[in-house]
Amino acid sequence: MPDEGVERIPIPRIYVRIPPERLGAIIGQEGSIKKEIMEKTGTLITVDTENSLVVIEPEAPGIPPINLMKAQEIVKAIAYGFPPDKALRLIDEEQILVIVDLKQIVGDSPNHLKRVKARIIGERGRARKTLEELTGTYIHVGDNYVAIIGDYERAMAAKKAVEMLAEGRMHSTVYKHLDRILREIRRREHLKYWAKDELY
Repeated sequence: MPDEGVERIPIPRIYVRIPPERLGAIIGQEGSIKKEIMEKTGTLITVDTENSLVVIEPEAPGIPPINLMKAQEIVKAIAYGFPPDKALRLIDEEQILVIVDLKQIVGDSPNHLKRVKARIIGERGRARKTLEELTGTYIHVGDNYVAIIGDYERAMAAKKAVEMLAEGRMHSTVYKHLDRILREIRRREHLKYWAKDELY
């Protein structure tokens, strides 16, 4: 037998449980979204519609593990409710997905969750949009969670703002807090770019 004595390397696989209603968004029209994720990450994605499961594995040997993790993040972002075009922003290695579990902050009461989500979304979506514009992130408010896509520092700033709103802080207080954080982030970025320019 030709394979005798040859050690087989197990193929790494990642399994992601998906709400049944989001499977179509991951697959896309005629499989277009699934194909795009696979092409951009070098992965093979299998959608098990019967068990609401997505299986991610490398399309060939030598695909870096980070690629599988990126594909997983994109799939999870779509599962959490982001449209595919926003979820695909996670291809960028500096972009992350952050989830805020509102139940951990306000408990299981449907009324409390409804009230808190209304504060985060704001009238006609104004508060959520303001948070997105201030932080440069994408924010999706789900049944009992808030999902955020952005670079690490800005996503964490948005997460803190969402938590503050969930805890009952006034919108103006939250925006002022965000402004201070973002000024510091921009200052550090400016210094970093200035240092890079100095090298050249």
